[in-house]
Amino acid sequence: MPPTKDMVILSKVDLILSTQMKAANCNGKDEELTPQNILNELSEKWKIPLVSEAFARKLDENDTLNYIRDEFHFPKLTSLPKVDKSCINSDSSCIYLCGHSLGLQSTRVRQAIDVWLNDWADLGVHGHIHGRNPFAACDYPCIPTLQKLLGAEDKEVGVMNQLTSNLHFMMISFYRPTAERFKILYEERSFPSDEYAFQSQIRFHGYTPEEAAIIVKPRENEDCIRTEDILELLKQHGQSIALILLSGIQYYTGQLFDIETITEAAQQQGCTVGWDLAHAIGNVPLKLHDWKVDFAAFCSYKYLNSGAGCIGGIFVHSNHFDKDYPRFDGWWGNRDATRFQMTKEIDRGVGADGFRISNPSIHQCATLAASLQIFGEVGIEQLRKKSKILTQYLQCLIEKEINQATSKFQINILTPKDPKQRGAQLSLRIVGADARQIFDELERLGVCLDSRGDIIRVAPVPLYNSFIDVYRFISVLKSVKL
Repeated sequence: MPPTKDMVILSKVDLILSTQMKAANCNGKDEELTPQNILNELSEKWKIPLVSEAFARKLDENDTLNYIRDEFHFPKLTSLPKVDKSCINSDSSCIYLCGHSLGLQSTRVRQAIDVWLNDWADLGVHGHIHGRNPFAACDYPCIPTLQKLLGAEDKEVGVMNQLTSNLHFMMISFYRPTAERFKILYEERSFPSDEYAFQSQIRFHGYTPEEAAIIVKPRENEDCIRTEDILELLKQHGQSIALILLSGIQYYTGQLFDIETITEAAQQQGCTVGWDLAHAIGNVPLKLHDWKVDFAAFCSYKYLNSGAGCIGGIFVHSNHFDKDYPRFDGWWGNRDATRFQMTKEIDRGVGADGFRISNPSIHQCATLAASLQIFGEVGIEQLRKKSKILTQYLQCLIEKEINQATSKFQINILTPKDPKQRGAQLSLRIVGADARQIFDELERLGVCLDSRGDIIRVAPVPLYNSFIDVYRFISVLKSVKL
């Protein structure tokens, strides 16, 4: 029987965290240990080499969240199209490090779908307001956990549409250009769909991207964008910027932006601030209400594990609840109590509810709610603690077992080395070998990850990935034949 939430957080002493606390207070010092220092101390305490398989297994034994792994389906090697079936154990699962692209399926999903199918079969149209998960309120079970993950308050979160659609709907209300203030600031290498949306909104309002887009870039020979460079752009161009729309975590580099600092600086310049949280929600703790973020949009099929193309959502700060912004209305933006009265004028819901358009999909909400149950039981703060150490372990093995131990190729990590400036993803640039060849070989040997050009993106997700997953990945990477 897996430990309960209380056992995990309160009763069972997590060796990793206790080591951190003990070391931080030794000799009267009160300082935070880095994840790398924690790994070093554990290696010394256990007298096990950090780069050994035994060390990875010992970390897993002392991980109080390791039972959650059993809540997810891992693809079998025999199922994957690129795997060389002649060199595998047919009963084995793949090494799945691709949750930044598509999260794994929760074992609870099938039951959640069955509940909906049974209610539909048994109740027909009456399932809208009766049954175990009434269709007309199918999005509401998702809201409490989403509020916690986003750091939102009541009525600030809505479940609707998909990410790019939600960005468009938010920009209808929050991108209101004037003759003096008409520009949008976003980062270089934004996810292409985001950039398409930004540019089409600019054109929709009669401008060109050349005159109305400000694209913040890394410095020469750097991969990540410095916060101070964003702040400097705001000082220089803030009075002409109508909207800032950045990624909470940059999909290409894995950089976690300083959402609070950037939001505050932009708003001091009179700019509206929105965030694309596709790679941040379920990955790092967020406090959107406290940070006074104006709006945000997110998908749910990466770290939230709802399934490909599944329903997304929005955040709208309560500061905007009493504003009569232009928007595109639909009947699901009407208050629940009067929606089915079919009045000619909308009786708009409060906050994010009032931005909804159409009846949400019951089966998409069911799969999302099934995964969110797990987040509700564990908590994002606990996952973040594990994630920092798990991702640092990946970085450590890359540095020690690849860069210091092999002459076949080297790996440059694009993602910030500071754990506070990243989530669960490391973006790797291969030096001295063909990245595509290495990626193809990894797939052949049963590793699931993804590539973007010459970059291989790897994400050890703390919900279901283990330290031995990371160790096995590095072992396979070392073995690739070039």
